[in-house]
Amino acid sequence: MTDETPRMTSHRPYLLRALSEWIADNDMTPHLLVDATHAGVQVPPSSVKEGKVVLNIAERAVVRLQIDNSSVSFSARFGGVSYPVMVPISAVLAIYARETGQGMALPDEIGGATTGPGDDDEPPSPATPSDEGAGRPAKRPHLRVVK
Repeated sequence: MTDETPRMTSHRPYLLRALSEWIADNDMTPHLLVDATHAGVQVPPSSVKEGKVVLNIAERAVVRLQIDNSSVSFSARFGGVSYPVMVPISAVLAIYARETGQGMALPDEIGGATTGPGDDDEPPSPATPSDEGAGRPAKRPHLRVVK
């Protein structure tokens, strides 16, 4: 990209808000799949399994749900105890409807960018090594039903 190309903010929060609304408008229950090992994730440790947590973000399940350009935050009950939850947008792996599994695995940020200006500069190379295994292509995200 040239220096004259306008820099854009991350598209991830916009996708999250749109898909959450779409799922709720169809009378289904939106769930987030979150990488609980990501820096800044605040969830009850007892709800984390294999480094991930599934969060029900339906209006009836949370209080003060806010999806802004940097994070998803709300208060919810876990085991009968109210707990403040905060998840950076970059830690959200997917959003889907519990009833049907329809939704979307969110695309990775380009170049490890966060949700600030200049996030989505250019498409990633298909052979870009992942953080977990240098020299190997990044794995595609997938959804798994957790009951």
